[in-house]
Amino acid sequence: MAPTILPVQTDSSFPAQTTVVVIGGGIVGLTAALVLAERGIPVVLLEKGRVAGEQSSRNLGWIRKMGRSAPDVPMAQAADRLWATMSERVGIDVGYRQAGIMYLARTEAEMEMHRQWMKTVECLKLDSQMLSAREIDDRVPGGQGTWAGGIYTASDGRAEPTLASSAIARAAIAKGALIVENCAVRTLVRSAGRVTGVATEKGEIRCDQVLLAGGLWSRKFLANLGVDLPTLPLICSVIRTAPMEGPTEIAVGGPDFSFRKRLDGGYTITQRGALGAPLMLDHLLIGMRYLHMLRGQRQLLRISLGSDFMKDISLPRRWGAKSRSPFERVRVMDPPANQDINAEAMRNLTAAWPLFNKAVIEEVWAGMMDITPDSLPVLGPVAGIPGLTLATGFSGHGFGTGPAAGQLAADLVTASSTPLLDPAPYRLERFS
Repeated sequence: MAPTILPVQTDSSFPAQTTVVVIGGGIVGLTAALVLAERGIPVVLLEKGRVAGEQSSRNLGWIRKMGRSAPDVPMAQAADRLWATMSERVGIDVGYRQAGIMYLARTEAEMEMHRQWMKTVECLKLDSQMLSAREIDDRVPGGQGTWAGGIYTASDGRAEPTLASSAIARAAIAKGALIVENCAVRTLVRSAGRVTGVATEKGEIRCDQVLLAGGLWSRKFLANLGVDLPTLPLICSVIRTAPMEGPTEIAVGGPDFSFRKRLDGGYTITQRGALGAPLMLDHLLIGMRYLHMLRGQRQLLRISLGSDFMKDISLPRRWGAKSRSPFERVRVMDPPANQDINAEAMRNLTAAWPLFNKAVIEEVWAGMMDITPDSLPVLGPVAGIPGLTLATGFSGHGFGTGPAAGQLAADLVTASSTPLLDPAPYRLERFS
């Protein structure tokens, strides 16, 4: 089941040419298209399914700097500035509220992890602060948990995934971008090695530049071109409650639950300590690159081997411009919510804040994230394929940093001499 998103009236026409083709209708690709359209650059965005149909509408809506690795914090800081004006920019309230995010720690070891993170970002002058158990109670009253302490960043915030990406798409269309849904890009068209267009299920579009913002699907697209992008899937299961009175406007992440207030008055809730990890062929091919991430994370990952594996290996791994691609066989990745994980989330949350015993669950869903070995995205050109730029592998952070990532991607596509920020930490070559 997928959450209901703000509808977008896309285009049914099929252009013969443009300047930039964006592959993928998630928040990063949509923002890049908006930026390009605002700059007067012809752009066509092609989405194999529907705009924001996958992780861009299924995530938790957190917009945070806290807990990010130091190289990624400047992107999050830039995103904060862009989120602050997003509602005005796109013409509707996308739910952005700078209400703060808090992480809780049950043990001294967990507190030490937060202290170590604070040291790594000390030079970045963030407003993050360590909290005592009493300070947690003051900010989030009514709790029954026994906490060693926590960490809190008042300048972090939230927005609504079911509104924001669609609103960005509408704004891009209003500025002149062409967005076509249900149109899978099969591969690139090249001349003398350089990109000159894209081959889609509906025909070719000539262009000067291509931006691949395909999220989970980027690995398959690039592998067909002989390019290795290491990403593996993880699934987050989510609960939406009916409107209710809650303990705080702050988004709170405990070791095994999280909750945050929604624009509609309800709460988005997850089991923060558990993610689904369905085994697929890629785990056998590149899983060794992720061993360092598994240390101490055995309870976090709920590994399973079942129908996901069979569905994955049934998809072609090589195809041509005239062949039906995996992107036409699976238009929208729609994993089922894990009922056991969601039940754990509610048990853990109500034990810590009994007020949530009154919560009425109105909807559940799941989303599949694409995780890189260092949890940083890939933004930049592809060596050996002039004209192709990547903006993918956001590892569950794409919504929060989406406005900045999309703008940086637009800067890179147009070879801007003054990009939004230094893209060096995000180069694909770091995995070589």
